[in-house]
Amino acid sequence: MTATDTRAPARPRRSLLDRNTAMRLAATEYGRYLDLLRSLDEADWARPTDCPPWDVRAMTGHCLGMAEFAASLPTFVHQNAAATRRGGVPVDALTDLQVHQRRDLTPEQLIARYAAVAPRAVRGRRRRSLLVGRVAMPGTQTVGGVPERWTFGYLFETILTRDTWMHRVDTARATGRDLVLTPEHDGVIVADVVAEWAGRHGRPYALTLTGPAGGRWTAGEGPEMQLDAVEFCRILSGRTAAPAGLLATQVPF
Repeated sequence: MTATDTRAPARPRRSLLDRNTAMRLAATEYGRYLDLLRSLDEADWARPTDCPPWDVRAMTGHCLGMAEFAASLPTFVHQNAAATRRGGVPVDALTDLQVHQRRDLTPEQLIARYAAVAPRAVRGRRRRSLLVGRVAMPGTQTVGGVPERWTFGYLFETILTRDTWMHRVDTARATGRDLVLTPEHDGVIVADVVAEWAGRHGRPYALTLTGPAGGRWTAGEGPEMQLDAVEFCRILSGRTAAPAGLLATQVPF
C-alpha cells in the first residue's frame, strides 16, 4: 500500500498590503526610480550592477519592460507568451526577454519611455489587482529553493514595487548616487518585507533596522539582530551572502 499525503496544499501567497497603500507605494517608487535615471551621466549606464551580467542600461531595460508588462494587458500577454517559448526558468526568461527587446534604446529613449509608462503601470496594476487579485498565478515560483504559488494580487500589489525598489538600490550602488529613503515610503516597503520574513520563518526574533527606512520588530524571546534596513533587504534578496540563522530566510523581490 502506498501512503497518501493528505495535507492541504499551501494557499497561494497574497499581498499583506491594502490595495490603496500598495498603489501609493507603486507610484512613488516609479517616480523615484525615474528621478535616479535622470541623474545619471553617460558613463553611468555601462557600470556593472549587483545583478550580473546586467549593467545599469540592461537593468533599466528590464525595469522599463516590467513597467510596460504591468501597464498593458496585450504587452502582459505577449511577454508571457514569448518568455514561455524561450523555455527555462520562467522569471529568468521573462527578464531576459525584457532586456533583449530594449537593448537598442538609448538612455534618453529609456528614460522617455519609462516616464510615459509609469502612470499607466500604476493604473494597470490597480485594474488587474481588482479583477484577478485573488486568483492564483499559473505555475510556481521558487523562493529559497522551495516552490510556492502566488496570487496575481501578490505580484501586482507587492512584488512589482519591491522589484523596482531593489533595482533602484542596485543602480544607486553601481553609480555612487545617493539613495533617497524616507520612513513614509521606504519604511513601509521594508516593514512589509519584515512581516513576510517573520511569517516565513515563524520563529521568535528581535530585529532592529537602522536608517530612514528602519524600525524595530519583535516576536517572542528571539535572538537580537541589528543591521541597516537596506542591507537587510539585500541579504533577504540573495544579493549579499546570508549569515546562518534567521537571515537565511529568503524573501522575493
